[in-house]
Amino acid sequence: MPKVNVIGAGLAGCEAALRLARAGIAVDLYEMKPNKFTPAHHNPNFAELVCSNSFKSDTLEFATGVLKAELRMLDCALLAIADEVALPSTQALTVDREKFSQLVTQSVKQEPLITVFSQEVSEFDLNAPTIIATGPLCSDALTTFLGDLIGEKLYFYDAVAPIVSRDSLDFSYCYEADDGYINCPLNREEYLTFCRSLQDAERIKLHDFEREINFESCLPIEVMARRGEDVMRCGPMKPNPKFDNGAYAVVQLRKENIEGSMLNLVGFQTNLTFPEQRRVFSLIPALKNAEWLRFGVMHRNTYINAPKYLNKFFQLKTHPNIFFAGQISGVEGYIESVASGLLCAINMIKYIRGLPLLDFGTDTCLGALQNYLLCGNINNFQPMHINWGLLKPIDAPKKEKKSRLAERALAKIAVLKEDL
Repeated sequence: MPKVNVIGAGLAGCEAALRLARAGIAVDLYEMKPNKFTPAHHNPNFAELVCSNSFKSDTLEFATGVLKAELRMLDCALLAIADEVALPSTQALTVDREKFSQLVTQSVKQEPLITVFSQEVSEFDLNAPTIIATGPLCSDALTTFLGDLIGEKLYFYDAVAPIVSRDSLDFSYCYEADDGYINCPLNREEYLTFCRSLQDAERIKLHDFEREINFESCLPIEVMARRGEDVMRCGPMKPNPKFDNGAYAVVQLRKENIEGSMLNLVGFQTNLTFPEQRRVFSLIPALKNAEWLRFGVMHRNTYINAPKYLNKFFQLKTHPNIFFAGQISGVEGYIESVASGLLCAINMIKYIRGLPLLDFGTDTCLGALQNYLLCGNINNFQPMHINWGLLKPIDAPKKEKKSRLAERALAKIAVLKEDL
């Protein structure tokens, strides 16, 4: 049986490698860390969580929760690890990102059928079974190689939110909500001052040859501020009447580690210079004396025009032995990247065994992700999170639709599992 090359040891690459190995298929896993890092990566371990430590909602009221339920039914390796290091939360699956990366790395390196090569890949054998899982920060050399292969280069920019020390908060201006977050309310005057400062703040200069494209569902906070006075308070700074007692706007802080000593500014991805981040974010009353453990950074997100070049099995149309997994394939988000790695591994196993590939169908979240790659807008393709709108509609009363969609999806997975 042929060996499979997996390029990239992020979420998708590690999930794919582990699934292949546990099916008895040898894997050569290539990862350029720790010899070389991207601008956004700092941890030498695999499956580094860069933007956030949240895998989003874990309840069946949301498509992300149903996707996790589907993955658990299919024995997803990385989701099992995430569950092991989960932080206390009422709805979302949030993890200790350091422990998560450590355990994923240990699992991969302890698997006897996986051989890890710590080296950058600038090109590869186009005839070998290969899964490209280089993530949103694919190296320049491999990006050039892939661009030449498909005939098109495409990328957008994403931003990483800053982290503060819990001990440095002024708790006379913030409080712990019963949803696991720390809320930092602002009155109207405080919010408008903050908004104007964001609008005028200095951003990091991009190179002339770089073209900035902001992904609409992950805009830098300063871009939101420049789009209008009320954009932030209708987005990441939207008050919750249940908790916020008439606040005009609210900044939410989320735990970054099990101890809760590190807190992430939810939705505050940014490309401001570091001095400007300190100046502007300190205008938030609860953060006026904050200790900044990490400032936000802007990094390049690279992805392929999936509807044009891939089929719904994540295969390159011109080279069916080459699969794309993770954000480079056109999915967006942690759990979606894990899911795409699992999907690629399942169908790579079938491909090299000469079996029909598995279509999960749009009545499941996994199949909805597959279908999006096939049916997305070729002329303006953007990565997509899993959401109810991607699934096949169901005829049910409005109040029952989500539960019925979830029930249908999990029933379908139970049937499809028999074909793995």
